[in-house]
Formats: sequence, structure tokens, C-alpha cells
Amino acid sequence: MRTMLILLAGVVAAPVLAAPRAAKVAAPHPGEAVYQNVCQACHMANAKGGEGAGRIPALAGNPALEDADYPILVVTGGKGAMPWFRGDLTDQQIADVVSYVRSHFNKYKGSVTAAKVAEVGVPAPKGGSER
Repeated sequence: MRTMLILLAGVVAAPVLAAPRAAKVAAPHPGEAVYQNVCQACHMANAKGGEGAGRIPALAGNPALEDADYPILVVTGGKGAMPWFRGDLTDQQIADVVSYVRSHFNKYKGSVTAAKVAEVGVPAPKGGSER
């Protein structure tokens, strides 16, 4: 009887003691970190922009972002109160953040490439990144 109890205890405890399976966690989008560290301060965590001392446009639900060329031009060349980021961000970082904003806060398909940013983007200003 004692042997039977020990065997039964082992059968019951085995699943609890077994090594847990590694949870499948999706890797974060490469543009997410750029958004959080550069864009989020003005456009907000939810990308809905805001108003206060000035108007920060929403990126979420923004139909102007459907054509990837537009956000590339804005990020590389600036617009209104938004500074340009050409020279501060690499073409790959710009491609990543534009792709992230277009897919995460909107439902636009297709990733932007660094080659597309180089082709479409505003050239870096002469004499560095002075604003």
C-alpha cells in the first residue's frame, strides 16, 4: 500500500515538477523603440496627438499615412513645428518607425525599407543636423 501511495504521489506531482514550456513571445517591432524614444513625447503613447501650446497631429487613424511616401517626407524633412530627423536617425530607423506607425496605429500594409527612405526622403541638410 505504501508503495502504491508513493507511486501515486509521483504521478500527481510529475506535471507540477516538470519544466515549464517556454512561452512564445513575439519580438517587438523594431520601430516600436524608435517611436517610444523619439515620437511618443509629442504624438503620445496612443499616437492620438494633442493640443496645448500647439497642435500635435494624430498619427493613429490618419489617412495621410496610407501612402508611405508622405510620412517618410515628414520624418526626413520636418513639417510645421515638427523637426526633421534626417541625420539624427538612420534610414533603417526611419523605415522601421514609419512601418510601425502605419501598421500598429493604422491598418496600412507593407513595410518601408531603408532603400525607400533613401530614395524618397529629403536629403540631409548641409552642415550637419542644426535645426
